[in-house]
Amino acid sequence: MPYIIPFNIKVQSKDRRKHVPNKIVHQKYNIFTFLPLVLFEQFTVFFNLYFLLVALSQLIPALKIGYLLTYFGPLSFVLLITLSKEAVDDYQRYKRDKEANSQLYERIGMSGLTIVPSSKICVGDLIRIRKDQRIPADMVLLRTTEETGACFIRTDQLDGETDWKLRLAVPSLQALSSEDALLDIQGEMHVVPPHKDIHHFIGTLNTMDQNSMTKCKESLCIENTLWANTVLASGTAVGFVVYTGKETRAVMNTNHPETKLGLLDSEINKLAKILFLVALFMSFIMVGLNGFRGFWYIYVFRFLIIFSSIIPISLRVNLDMGKSVYSRRIERDEDIKGTIVRTSTLPEELGRIEYLLTDKTGTLTKNEMELKKLHMGTMSYSIDTMDEIQTSLVSVFENSGHAYPKVNTSGKNWRSMAWNIKECVQALALCHNVTPSLTTDEETTYQAASPDEVAIVKWTEKMGMLLIYRDINTIRLKIASTGDILEYKILNVFPFTSQTKRMGIIVQDQQTQEIVFYQKGADAVMSAIVRSNDWLEEECSNMAREGLRTLVIGKKTLSKVIYSLFKEKYREAEVSLHDRYTNQEEVIRSLLETELELLGLTGVEDTLQEGVKNTLESIHHAGIKIWMLTGDKAETATCIAVSSKLVARHQHIHRITQVSSSEEAEEEICHLENKMDSCLVIDGESLQFYLDNCRDTFIEIATRLSVVVCCRCSPTQKAAITHLIKDYTKKRVLSIGDGGNDVSMIQAANVGVGIVGKEGKQASLAADVSILQFSYLTKLLLWHGRNSYKQSAKLSQFIIHRGFIISVMQAVFSGLFYFAPIALYQGLLVVGYATLYTMAPVFSLVLDQDVTEEIAIMYPELYRDLTKGRSLSYRTFFTWLLVSVYQEGAIMMVSILLFEEEFIHIVSISFTALVLNELVMVALQIRTWHRVMAVSEVVTFFIYIGSMFLMPAYFDMAFICQISFIWKVLVMTAVSSLPLYSVKALCRRYAPPRSVKLVDV
Repeated sequence: MPYIIPFNIKVQSKDRRKHVPNKIVHQKYNIFTFLPLVLFEQFTVFFNLYFLLVALSQLIPALKIGYLLTYFGPLSFVLLITLSKEAVDDYQRYKRDKEANSQLYERIGMSGLTIVPSSKICVGDLIRIRKDQRIPADMVLLRTTEETGACFIRTDQLDGETDWKLRLAVPSLQALSSEDALLDIQGEMHVVPPHKDIHHFIGTLNTMDQNSMTKCKESLCIENTLWANTVLASGTAVGFVVYTGKETRAVMNTNHPETKLGLLDSEINKLAKILFLVALFMSFIMVGLNGFRGFWYIYVFRFLIIFSSIIPISLRVNLDMGKSVYSRRIERDEDIKGTIVRTSTLPEELGRIEYLLTDKTGTLTKNEMELKKLHMGTMSYSIDTMDEIQTSLVSVFENSGHAYPKVNTSGKNWRSMAWNIKECVQALALCHNVTPSLTTDEETTYQAASPDEVAIVKWTEKMGMLLIYRDINTIRLKIASTGDILEYKILNVFPFTSQTKRMGIIVQDQQTQEIVFYQKGADAVMSAIVRSNDWLEEECSNMAREGLRTLVIGKKTLSKVIYSLFKEKYREAEVSLHDRYTNQEEVIRSLLETELELLGLTGVEDTLQEGVKNTLESIHHAGIKIWMLTGDKAETATCIAVSSKLVARHQHIHRITQVSSSEEAEEEICHLENKMDSCLVIDGESLQFYLDNCRDTFIEIATRLSVVVCCRCSPTQKAAITHLIKDYTKKRVLSIGDGGNDVSMIQAANVGVGIVGKEGKQASLAADVSILQFSYLTKLLLWHGRNSYKQSAKLSQFIIHRGFIISVMQAVFSGLFYFAPIALYQGLLVVGYATLYTMAPVFSLVLDQDVTEEIAIMYPELYRDLTKGRSLSYRTFFTWLLVSVYQEGAIMMVSILLFEEEFIHIVSISFTALVLNELVMVALQIRTWHRVMAVSEVVTFFIYIGSMFLMPAYFDMAFICQISFIWKVLVMTAVSSLPLYSVKALCRRYAPPRSVKLVDV
């Protein structure tokens, strides 16, 4: 049911509360929900829930082990950081909301102009908008200061497109004498219920003529709208509010994509659960070795609490800090300047990518169009012969002596060659939605929704037919050779849409009064509209093989009778609320799109971006499978795939097109299965058939290919393919694009990369990482991705090792004291071990590099090792557990042997060896020393020495300052760490990884 809004100031003022308030609310929490919601989110994480239960257990006297601060302190610190971050972020959102809601606007009412904040605007209000002012709600444009009723809006904050959009006022209201006359209008506005589609709107304005008492009904469409969050770019406008608050298109299109969890985070969560099982197993072993005596189940819990450090709570904090370091490092890289990491939780994912899904136009290519070819059946022109077109136009206009030449004909259908050229160029100069405008330097620039149209209009300018003026009613062309002005009245415009794949215009020559319908569009639809011919299909294929985007141009002269009939039928379709677009298309199809005269075929080139070839080649050598998803035709996409080296020189290309039956689908798959080294090129129709009927079979074969090109792809299909590859392969997928049609694909991928391009910033704003050009992917993946993953893996292992070794030492200590659940280290020692005494050196590992940047970029094959996940696997995990067991055993056994007489000092002895062991282990693991690493090692060592003097309860300084203590502790440290280094050195010598071989070379 349509919304019915009274168009009457007196009535609508009583009707305000029926619609939602016009408040912008981006806050996640309020004062009452903040604490409960944030805590709930935090305790759904296994780490935090585990430590919460451990801390709460200390409130039970039978389970209490040490000081409450020891358990609640670290947990509270982690939660405090999280709460602070969430509070700051939400407060910033609150301030932005308040600023937007407080912006002042002029409301027109019975008492004149009143100033109201945005949040007080209601449905039915008349709002005056001035130039460069944000539109506060979804409105219908009633009047503008331009006589024609036109204005321009900027929509980059809504759809990401940087080009200005033309909007038109309601004709009957634009014709009123003044704004005040709007207050006397009585009627109703019927609009469709609110929905997300920003490109479609249907409504009618029903008013009553007070003089004749007759009803007037006017249709409203997308060209009459001003959507919230756009900006008025010209003049002053008056709008009628139809949707507010959460019913506006801007709010309804505000996506809340699901939180992306990195693969490394998932792996660590699994390892944390294993560590919990290990701690539980050790607890049962300790109680079992004591014969399950007394309240053994209480002892199990006590041991579980003692061994709680086996799951280090600092791991999550360190990893999050590491991600921030990686993100800042990426953003500060001068070689990829302008890169923005919008999702700082995913840098490690850049080192695990196995599938790259890329758009073509604007991503692999520059989206800078230039008309390279014009074919007119018997004639073909390229860059080298365009001067012949200029010469022909000069001869047509100069020889006739005026701007409207008469053509000599010797037969009914004969026309001179020059006349045909003039007709084709004139059609291109008229059939578009381009608007010229003057800059402050008096230079002409063109505003259009598509760079293709701008390229064609610039070409007609070079040829000598300049677009000098355009508004909603008139187009003026200037003939360069004579200076004459051609003026045309615009009768109707039919904009290009992704569904129709064509645009048309009806103009009337102001001198001859001839009415002409021009249309241009994709060959797939235009071939059925123009008259039959024997060259169009072949030439389209030839241009596509050259990588050119093709447009077919046609023309039809309309008699006044035919146009009057069309106008009447089209008017009926315009005012219908149901199936309006279908009815309009049917009228156009039946009365206009029949037997058009084929004027020509244009070929527009979109050149490759800088460095695309080398980037794709490196990514291919890195073992990443590449899918190109584009809306272009198969021939154009194939040509770009070959020219960009996406397809190797002698690689077979297997094409699947127009598959419509199961038999055809199976046959094509069988052929492809026998040529797995091929590049697959598939069109959107066939792709949809496979997705609907034999999804698993298709994806099984396709994901094994190194290159796949999907043509005529819709945004929905792009997202569906992304989800399918993710779900089927369980591998990491990166999607990259530059336009609004790539947003769904970007958000569906494990890592979405957006390019700030000609189509605007919508893809960039929706992405996890924003870059300026495709070639940045090389360094982003091969260098930054490698470092982020390798360093996070090493950091995780060290922190797990640090927690496990102290737990095993606790187990041995308990075994020596008849398996009593007594803590070896308590209070400040436990807290200091994970913070002051080891944190800085261990965290400095995020600065380590296993290879140089030059080697990582030069040998992309090294990236293949990362995708196998060997840096943090079950093998490396259990290896580090064994290392922890060995080092704990070495420290405890050597301490018993060397300090048999002073075993009463076991805490200070073992703890000192433990801290020194960690410092030495960090130093031995570092491949590339950084100044911060050295400083952290030295400073941490002296902090530990200094803290001994401050904690006499744990350290007997008279005992510690003895020479015997020092050399014995050094021996313990050497025994625990040096043998491991020796084993590692032998492995690197006789079975080195590939990266080590390259570094040595």
